[in-house]
Amino acid sequence: MAQPPYVLSARSIVKSFGPTSVLKGCDLSIAPGEVHAFLGGNGAGKSTFIKIVAGQYEPDGGTLEFDGKRLGRAATTQVEDGAISVVNQELALLPHLSVAENIAMPRFRRAAQKYSERAAVALAIEALALIDPHFAREAAGRLVGDLSLHERQLVEIARALGSGAKLLLLDEPTANLTAAETGRLFAVIRRLVKETGLAVLFVSHRMREIRQIADVCTIIRDGKTSVDRVALSAITDGEIIESMGQSVATEDHSWSRAQAQAQAQAQARASSGSGAVQHATQGDEFALAHSDITLTIPAGSIVGLAGAPTGPIALIEALTGQAVHREWSITRNGAQMRYASCAAAARAGVGFVSGDRANKGILATLPIIDNLMAARRIVERRGIARGEEAERGARLIDALNIRARSLWDLPATLSGGTQQKLLIARWLPLKPKLLVLEEPTRGVDIRTKHEIYALIRKLMAQGTSVLWWSTEYIELVELCETVLTFDLDGLPTGVLNGSDVNETDLAHATGMAA
Repeated sequence: MAQPPYVLSARSIVKSFGPTSVLKGCDLSIAPGEVHAFLGGNGAGKSTFIKIVAGQYEPDGGTLEFDGKRLGRAATTQVEDGAISVVNQELALLPHLSVAENIAMPRFRRAAQKYSERAAVALAIEALALIDPHFAREAAGRLVGDLSLHERQLVEIARALGSGAKLLLLDEPTANLTAAETGRLFAVIRRLVKETGLAVLFVSHRMREIRQIADVCTIIRDGKTSVDRVALSAITDGEIIESMGQSVATEDHSWSRAQAQAQAQAQARASSGSGAVQHATQGDEFALAHSDITLTIPAGSIVGLAGAPTGPIALIEALTGQAVHREWSITRNGAQMRYASCAAAARAGVGFVSGDRANKGILATLPIIDNLMAARRIVERRGIARGEEAERGARLIDALNIRARSLWDLPATLSGGTQQKLLIARWLPLKPKLLVLEEPTRGVDIRTKHEIYALIRKLMAQGTSVLWWSTEYIELVELCETVLTFDLDGLPTGVLNGSDVNETDLAHATGMAA
């Protein structure tokens, strides 16, 4: 029998949620032995389409064929049989089970075998070693709930890579990975594609990664396919962005570190000026010290953190009251700073946006209004004041160009990038002294990324200092005049300033590829 030309063929896929139409006729075809980039802005319908292929949603219309056979209303059987494997943007691991159990359980279910802990551990180590051999040796027996977001991402990808699937769906798989881990992941994907004919659907907003790993692309815009199976060698970045409907007015949204530096200097002059300056703009100066390294963060400035997750996370935990890390000495206007909880830190003017949007950011079971007002309620110890909050929330929604039917809808009705804007918007009315950001542009398109930059710029103009951790060195180079670097063991290696903030020096200081 001749091999079907496509592993997956989707035609005119339609999906609505209540009155909201998400997919309005999406076409996509993936060939065996191909890495296929699936591109589009936040809210275009990419994650919805992937969930339909993965059997999590049923389409309202259209046809779906897998391996030459027409699928029914959903692809659940193929996922359960292991022919389709998926890594969702928001991870789908079971926190009360071990790493080994999470990786091995689908395979044991498929083979109708009795579960063997020894076999599960061996399987988990083999799968994890494809990406991170060191992590594989020490993590197999740990509970997933005890892992960092970065470590959970590795587990989710390892589970998919070790599944033996014919079709691999990767929705923002590198969002929480270091550059070195991304490189190893890409090497594994290339080998599997070449040796087994694996078909890969790859979603990312990082253009450099797309061109590194993908062969062809399909672009979706407002729920419809705007570009169907075009070789990446035949389309420019500008054409991709235009096809996504993501052109950005640079005069409105551009932001460079030179502008950030000029703004910080202006803020410093304002802070030392007359007593007429508002309290929010008088600014606090933070100082971070570890061994022989000291870093000062002036009011209204932005400082980057670069390196493997261990070091930045420890500093962030110390700053925001999540944990005590005594190796860090943190002062605010010369006074020692230590908070017993995130709530205490917030009330003292230290805001925090977690990179773990699903588990530590968005309140999934509460409506948009509660998500917008969460930080304010903590800081001001307020109960729910629906009338006043509704007015404030409506103004925020309008000012941030957030497309929501109602403040009382759940955040799940919004795209991932819009949810990220909600997390930052919580802090806008509070004017924190310091805002700590973990990967704030993770999994967002170019337009939303620039909208997030604009939100941060507003806070800096009010005197807020910003500490920004990103694994995208190009982002740190663009935004930050100063970057604190960490090595692979989590120890700070130094402070880069000015022209030294470049991808080459960042890679050298952190031991990680740019």
